Amino acid sequence: MRIECIHEKLTWAISAAEKVAGKHMTLPVLSCLLFDAGKNELTIKATNLDIGIEITIPAKVEETGIVAIPASTLSSFVTGASKSDRGVKIETKDGVATVDTQNSKGVIKVMPSEDFPSIPRISAEGSAETSFSINGAEFVKGLKSVWYSSSVSGIKPELSSVYIYCEDGFVTFAATDSFRLAERKMKLKKDKDFGQILIPHKNIPDIIRIFENINEDISVNLNKNQISFTNKGIYVVSRVVDGVFPDYRQIFPKQKTTEVTVLKQDLLNALKVSHIFSDKFNQVTMIIDPAEKRFELKTKNADIGENTHSVMAAIEGEAITINFNYKYIIDCFQSIDTDSVTLSFNGLNRPVLVRATPDNGFTYLVMPMNR
Repeated sequence: MRIECIHEKLTWAISAAEKVAGKHMTLPVLSCLLFDAGKNELTIKATNLDIGIEITIPAKVEETGIVAIPASTLSSFVTGASKSDRGVKIETKDGVATVDTQNSKGVIKVMPSEDFPSIPRISAEGSAETSFSINGAEFVKGLKSVWYSSSVSGIKPELSSVYIYCEDGFVTFAATDSFRLAERKMKLKKDKDFGQILIPHKNIPDIIRIFENINEDISVNLNKNQISFTNKGIYVVSRVVDGVFPDYRQIFPKQKTTEVTVLKQDLLNALKVSHIFSDKFNQVTMIIDPAEKRFELKTKNADIGENTHSVMAAIEGEAITINFNYKYIIDCFQSIDTDSVTLSFNGLNRPVLVRATPDNGFTYLVMPMNR
């Protein structure tokens, strides 16, 4: 193989693919990027057997070929080398890849390309059972709004996933670890019907990273085992979870006894100060007293001290004192792009609902803590 690529395009493609490449004791080739040089283009592939990526970029191809190059070594060398005006030349021969960036030349040992596993192709013309398109930036926004609420434990795969479904002209993203639940509803420009999708939690960061700056439609193809995303030379395929997500809508409170509306930044600052004095369980006590127009956060740590922080707020309903894990409350602020938030309580030992004010389609539910 003998090729030449624009430094900027090659660096981006290697960086994007390298993060997908995995470490595998019984299959070392998974730590490599597969370079497949064809007519006037180079396709770089990576997989960890759970998610795969293919990125195709223009290339001057003097000699076609396929080679597996260790991802970490190649990425570190190419990104660290000075930008080359004439491009980056890569030539493979006798078990090594010579990478020439004009100012620096690296010789990297390669691995047998035939050991590299094939990446499944899911397309509308092929094995896809459902196909649709959706704006890449909007899709990523939905994922980012909820994925942090999914479980990091693999005991229940359906909870270690982001749940996506269509209903009444909206696409809904949801995730839960059983202690908190996040939901984002987004209006579709045109009706779509793709059933229900469960994407594994650990694959979400790669999908976000690759597509978050693509403000145009991406093609999505789905079958019972995999889901793929395609846009202009980028192809990503992920395993989907075979399971049933909980019927979470039934746990949303139908009424409220206390409601607090507060500036998001004021509450965020109060939580950040309060956590300095929190105990090992991250507990913060919220005290809401409508009669005294009082909204306070209290934390106490036997080894450090204690803190009381008052927050200006509009309060309606009954007085309540209730405990939460402060981290769960802070987490949801990344999904709220308005200046104010509303907290709706429905009595002791019952979850609080957090929403943006005005409503932006995001709903967050957090279970309280016992003393």
